[in-house]
Amino acid sequence: MSDPGESERRWRQDLRAGVARPADLERLPLDAADRSVATLYKVRVPASQLERIDWSDPDDPIRRQLLPSAEELTVLPGELEDPIGDEAHSPVPRVTHRYPDRALLYPTYVCSAYCRHCFRKQTLNDQGTGFSMAALEPALDYFARTPALREVILTGGDPLTLSDDQLRSLRERLEAIPHLRMIRVHSRIPVTLPTRVTPGLVAALSGRLMTAVVTHFNHPREIGPEAVEACRLLRTAGFMLLNQTVLLAGVNDEVETMKTLCQELVYALGAKPYYLHHCDLTRGVSHFRTSIDAGLELVRALRGHVSGLCQPTYVLDLPGGAGKVPLGPGFVRGREGHDWQFSTYDGETVDYREVLRPDPDES
Repeated sequence: MSDPGESERRWRQDLRAGVARPADLERLPLDAADRSVATLYKVRVPASQLERIDWSDPDDPIRRQLLPSAEELTVLPGELEDPIGDEAHSPVPRVTHRYPDRALLYPTYVCSAYCRHCFRKQTLNDQGTGFSMAALEPALDYFARTPALREVILTGGDPLTLSDDQLRSLRERLEAIPHLRMIRVHSRIPVTLPTRVTPGLVAALSGRLMTAVVTHFNHPREIGPEAVEACRLLRTAGFMLLNQTVLLAGVNDEVETMKTLCQELVYALGAKPYYLHHCDLTRGVSHFRTSIDAGLELVRALRGHVSGLCQPTYVLDLPGGAGKVPLGPGFVRGREGHDWQFSTYDGETVDYREVLRPDPDES
């Protein structure tokens, strides 16, 4: 059995040996213009992720996601600091309540790595950093007096940067609210700091409430032995394991890359591809944003070539807090009454006639 103390020392050392301040970037082969971005937006990269980067490739997908780029300084008209309207649906501090039966809770604004495409990159700059139960009391009170809630989604920041004791305390407080049924944890930790996933962390999240962990793998290169082991621990604890990916130009917008990612999520990690997010209208991330047409073509190309278990739902988070809408390639070619025409995954047109019982109201 592994030593819990040794497990904690390992991941904490990974963080300490990585990049956490603008000055730390001086030891990396980055342009001065790229390094300057770290004075505007947070930077943190664990040492293990720096080791995974192919420094001979300026478009390395891990480098592109985690290290600052001068491209972030380009802000286009229409880009937003709060692109999905988190603040528009915030009834109390650290809560976003957009849908009737579920709400977001921000227990921390700290991450193990700060992604350059993050839609909350400005929020992470503006908000306080760490965890305190006192700061969460208004949120917990709100959840207790909102009986329609069934699910609390821990986000941030990254909730798995909390200590095991902090996670346990928070889980116990949520379990004391009788109408809650599930905790959902959104985390990049299995990607960027997989050694943080330990038996102690799993125990801290285990209790009365159903637990789902939604990971954020964006490229097959992020799936290594330690990520596989982290997801195995989560699965064998009985947690539901899902993944959401952001469609990122220059990272995963090629069909073969996305196909491999979706297959490896299922076959190597046991994580169901859940959402493929169209890149939000975040300020300074236009270099990551594809067109919607390109996204539709990509998901159409996946159809029929990967298992249904490997198919994510392509979604767009609308500005202003209007919520997600699915973006699906059109497979309906036409219809006349009960006669339909469909396009198959390989482009063939197939006729289909509905066979229905007569409607007595139409007789």
